[in-house]
Formats: sequence, C-alpha cells, structure tokens
Amino acid sequence: MSRKYILALVILIAVGLGIGIWAMYPSPTSNPPHSDNQTQYTNPDWVFPLVIEPATPLPDFRPVVAKVMPSVVSVTTEIVTSDFFGHQYTEYVAGSGIVIDDKGYIATNNHVVEDAQSIYVELADGRTFPANTVGTDILSDLAVIKIDARNLTYIYLGNSSLLSVGGWVLAIGNALGEGITATEGIVSRLNVSVTVEGNTLYGLIQTTAAINPGNSGGPLVNMAGEVIGITSVKIVASNVEGMGFAISSNEAKPIIEELIRYGHVTYPWLGVKVSSVTPLLAASENLAVDRGALIAEIVADGPADVAGLKVGDVIIHFEDEEISNLAELVQAIRSSEVGEEIEIVFVRGQDTKTTSARLAEYPAS
Repeated sequence: MSRKYILALVILIAVGLGIGIWAMYPSPTSNPPHSDNQTQYTNPDWVFPLVIEPATPLPDFRPVVAKVMPSVVSVTTEIVTSDFFGHQYTEYVAGSGIVIDDKGYIATNNHVVEDAQSIYVELADGRTFPANTVGTDILSDLAVIKIDARNLTYIYLGNSSLLSVGGWVLAIGNALGEGITATEGIVSRLNVSVTVEGNTLYGLIQTTAAINPGNSGGPLVNMAGEVIGITSVKIVASNVEGMGFAISSNEAKPIIEELIRYGHVTYPWLGVKVSSVTPLLAASENLAVDRGALIAEIVADGPADVAGLKVGDVIIHFEDEEISNLAELVQAIRSSEVGEEIEIVFVRGQDTKTTSARLAEYPAS
C-alpha cells in the first residue's frame, strides 16, 4: 500500500472521529430545546418595584432613657433565712425602685422588700442610703420605702388608660443586680390578670420588653418618659418568651398614696369567692347566662350574706358596672369605698334579681 494511500486513510478516520465526537457533544452555542414555559414568563426588562414610601424608622429611645434613668434606683435587701439543717444565713435580694418625689419616697414591689431585715438604695449618681419601710401591700404587690435624702430627681406616674396594644415602652431597672439597664418592647395586652403564689394581680400590662430578676419595682415608661407601669412579674417556662407584666400606673397610684398616708391599704370587701362564667361553665352548670361572676362561697355574716346572695348566684352588675368575669368584679369592688352601699344585679336560676350590699373592710387575715 502506497504512502499516499495510508495518509489519506488516516485523515479520513480522523475526520470521522471528529464528526462523531461533535455529534456526541454539541456546541455550547447551539440552541436549547424549545420551552413554552420559559419564554412565556420571562421579561428581560424586569426590575424590583420602586419603594413608594420609606420604612418607618424605629423611635429614638435615648431621650427617654436620659429623662427616666436618674429617677430609677437599685434596691438591695438583706433577708435572714435558714437552710435545711436550721442554720441561719443572710441572703441578699436585688430589686428596683422609682423615686416619686423630692423628699425620699420610693415606690417598689412588696416582694422586693418583704421580710427584709435591712434595705439599701443606690441612686443613679452612685450614692447609697439605708431605707425604711413606709408601707407594704401584699394584694397589689406594691410597697413604699423612704431614704433620708432631699432634692432628688423624681418621675411622674402617667395615665395608663391611654395605652394601646402595639405602643412602644421601655422597662428600666436593676436587672440581675448588675446595675440599671433599659430594654425596649411594645404593649402586648392590657388589663391582664395573673396569679402568683395564690395571689391574683389585676389590671396588669403585658409587654415584650425584657424583664429579668432585679427589674421588679422598676418603671415601665412610655415614649414621653412617664411611668405607666411598675414591673412586677414574668412568666418563666422553657416554652414561654416575652411575657412580662407591670402593675398599671392607674392601679398603683391610689395604693401608693394610701401607703404613704396611712402605712397600709384598706380594701372594700363583699365576702364572697367567685369564678368567671364562661360559655363552657354555663353549659356544664346549666346557667342562664354565659358571662358574669359565679358565687362559689359566701362568708357567713359578711356583706353578701347579709344582702341575701347565695352560692350559685351569678353577679352581672355591680352598681353601674357590667360584670363579665371575676377580674371585673374585683376591680369594681376595689373602686368602691368601705361602708358604701352598692346595688348588685344577679341571676338566680332563670330569674334576674336585684339587691344591695354594704361593703365592709377587707379582713386582716
């Protein structure tokens, strides 16, 4: 076979192999298979829509903190307690307080100063004073203490009835005993009731502002720098977050005034134990109404007993207030005066009746 023939044969085989390889791997510039879905919805001119209005900026909390911080104090109490073997030792508890006038009166929580052997207050400027207890109230978890100091920077208690869910608030206090800190949040709920160790607190403000041990007794303030609540409790559980509570300023004001004037709080008393009526309770107990306060117990010779109320009656009106649940009845009673005669509308069986009761003073026990 001639050399030219062999060369021609090699060239022919090489060309054939190249064509085969090209067929197996098409050129990158070749057109992809036609897709109606792809071409129908594409738009080469698309851009992100224009922002019509700029996002609302967060409020500036710095002026509020600067206004409130000088009136917030750290409260440290010494409590003598015993261990399992009966050995006594001193325990230190951290809390917070609010300077409410220039004469040294400070509002805080009852549970902060309860059973304290001694109380110390540290002001924002670093000065420390021993404090005396003016008065405490277990039912509201409020207390007033006093230091021997003058010309103090104090803060006003605002009107908590002007609050609305979603409004910005700040919690300021001695968190974890590490000094005064500020945390922001919003109002989550209003007029909340929470039971703590058998005692129910009413008219609370629920907030997402972080509340930690040591915050108790500190202020919850609005954006005007007014105290609209006194931080009190927090629900602590592994699956719960952002549920702190403050005693509303409108609930706290009259109690603080009584503590300063008399050293204790006098509550009106009806002499009943009640529960809230719900549709489920109404159905199970065959009640004629699905709202109100169901009387579960009556104290013998108490105001309700004297007025002729009985276990099983459902209170639906208290003076001018419509009563839908236990909390509303408690608040209506506390808004009244000892010795005041109150008209009560209640449901007994299928009948609606009216009576009057003269409120007595809440028993010390």
